[in-house]
Amino acid sequence: QVQLVESGGGLVQAGGSLRLSCAASGRTFSRYAMGWFRQAPGKEREFVASISWSGGSTYYVDSVQGRFIISRDNAKNTVYLQMNSLKPEDTGVYYCAASSFGSSRPITYDYWGQGTQVTVSS
Repeated sequence: QVQLVESGGGLVQAGGSLRLSCAASGRTFSRYAMGWFRQAPGKEREFVASISWSGGSTYYVDSVQGRFIISRDNAKNTVYLQMNSLKPEDTGVYYCAASSFGSSRPITYDYWGQGTQVTVSS
């Protein structure tokens, strides 16, 4: 069992930056690939980025490539999402999730956090 708690969301102007954190409980954190997803009002949950259990492989949706960076610290049981050059279309609730093998599909993730709101004003 893995419990996930996100933090770091907030209101920021376009062009600004935020760093999201996701703290995991349990001693098996390092066995899981981790992902970040987001959901805007009236839209489906969207894959943002993922990272392998070792941190050696990362994947991004095209719309955030070059602006967002996913990373993890297995010693701290924490995964991060550094978001730079934020745009209004990045607005949404951001969720972290843990997966046994990692992918861009939400259904492949076993555990989810409660989400943190990110609002980017124009």
